[in-house]
Formats: sequence, structure tokens, C-alpha cells
Amino acid sequence: MASVDRRVVLGALGAAVLSHRPAVAQGGRMQSWPLATPRKAGIHDAAPAPDGGVWFTAQASGHLGWFDPASGRTELIALGSGSSPHGVIQGPDKAAWITDGGQNAIVRVGWPDRKLQVFPLPRSSPYANLNTAAFDGAGDLWFTGQSGYVGKLAVKSGQINVKDAPRGRGPYGICATPSGEIWWCSLAGSFIARIDRATGNSVVVEPPTRNQGARRVWSDSRGRVWVSEWNSGQLSVHDPQAGTWNQWKLPGADPKAYAVYVDERDMVWVSEWSGNAVFRFDPRSQQFERFAFPRDSANVRQILGRRGEVWLPESGTEHITVIRSA
Repeated sequence: MASVDRRVVLGALGAAVLSHRPAVAQGGRMQSWPLATPRKAGIHDAAPAPDGGVWFTAQASGHLGWFDPASGRTELIALGSGSSPHGVIQGPDKAAWITDGGQNAIVRVGWPDRKLQVFPLPRSSPYANLNTAAFDGAGDLWFTGQSGYVGKLAVKSGQINVKDAPRGRGPYGICATPSGEIWWCSLAGSFIARIDRATGNSVVVEPPTRNQGARRVWSDSRGRVWVSEWNSGQLSVHDPQAGTWNQWKLPGADPKAYAVYVDERDMVWVSEWSGNAVFRFDPRSQQFERFAFPRDSANVRQILGRRGEVWLPESGTEHITVIRSA
């Protein structure tokens, strides 16, 4: 259980320092805040919290961070000895669920009680290099490990099962569809895969572009799986029902597509590292809209959001950014 000494609450910066002038693009407004932490947090992923705040994983310091956009206040919650958290998502229970590569464990932080629960991978499991997680339709948590593993935490029992991933190392992004199915992708293997939830086995689906470097995946409201392709610089989509694929090259020279997210209007957001921007893609018009970062090397590794808001953790600058869309 989290105790008082696990939490560090940091005061808000002055408004003139905290709030940068919003960058306006068509149909969206960007606002950024520097993280008020005593040392480099190593922000990696971010996720909206149920109270209007935003969680972030502080990979360098071993904390779950919570940021309040209204006041600029930041709180750090220590996750345990050797912690190096990667991904964070909000669970059906409104808690923060974290893939902690340093502890080789899944960590739950209750909200708002901040109660800490650690679910270590089985002792027989090798180091998984845990990446990201998603909840299926039954409320169980599935996760990826870049060392070559895919696993499941049965939330009610706390039991974790880990399986070798097809083709070894590379499992990276993971997502759930509206029907509760789980898809993941392999960066090193350049494929996406659907998990058979009854067996835990993965069914590989090959994208049409070879060696594309599938880095993150996200489902839209129709269950189509969108893929950010790091090596090819493409945004692609797979329709499991029709068995079809489509691909679009991101604008710019030598684009590097990292994170992908689909919002409540089925607009697709993808972070692009070479051009230091995030793009919004409209599947209906098949047009990209560019949102440039005001700081060099923002390096956004994950995108999540809630209605009307898209949250972007800048791992390269220790800022948190939101784009508020109409």
C-alpha cells in the first residue's frame, strides 16, 4: 500500500511561466506545461486520470506522476525499488495500471487512494522489458514485453501468465477493440497480431509493407486497427472483417511515425519524430493536418486522450502538451 512517504507533491509554477501561448491550428488548440519536478523524471507515457488530471510514467525516477492542468501542480508516487515504468493506462476500476520494466511487474495505483499493488511476473519468467498494456472485454489486462513476450494478468485472481511471442523479440504497442478483442504489434518483427483470448496464443497478420516497423496500434470505433510504422514512415489501417489494408505516407522528408491514437470522432493522431510534430488524419477526406511543437525534439512516444482532448507526453523536453479539438 502506498504510504505518505511515497508521495511527493510539487507546487505549481507561476501562470506566466507555466502556460505557453497556445499554438493554433485549424480545428485545434495546443497548450504545453513544463514538468515541475526536482530532477529529470524521464516522462514516457501519459494517460488521462479520472479526476481531470493526467498521469505520466516517470521512467528515470521510478514514479507515477500526476499533473493537474488547472493548477500546474505535480505529484510523484514512488512505485518501488528499481522501478522503471513504461506505459500507463486507466483501468475499468479508474486506477492507474502501469507496465514497470524495472520491477518486471504490473503495478496498480488506486485512485484516489494511491494504494499501491505490485503484480510481479512469475519467477520462472525471464526479463520481459515490459512495454504497454490494454484491458480486454472481460476486464483482464494484456501486456507486451519487448524481449519477446505477451502476457495476461487475470485481475480478479491476480494470476499472471506469460507466453513467448511469435518470432521472438519485438512486441511493442497493444490495444483493445470496441468488442474487447486485443491486438498488438511487433517493432522488430514488423507485423501485427490478434490474441486468442481463450488460449493466449497470437495470430500474426502481415502488413503489406515489408520491414515497416509496426510500433504502436490503436482501434477505431469500427474495430479497424491503425498502425504507426516507424521504419516506413507510414500510417496504415487493417480491417479484420474485410481482410484489407490501406497505407498513407506521412508528410515531410523521411518521416518516423511513433505513436498512434484514435479519438472519439474516429480522427487518427500520429506523432512524427523527424519533423517534430503530431498529425491528425481524417479517414474520410484522407487529409493530414500538422501540429508543430514549439520546442525541438519533443519525441512523443504515446498518445492518449479523452473527449475533446489529446494528451502528448514530450519525452525529449519534459513537457506535457494537450491539443483541445472542437
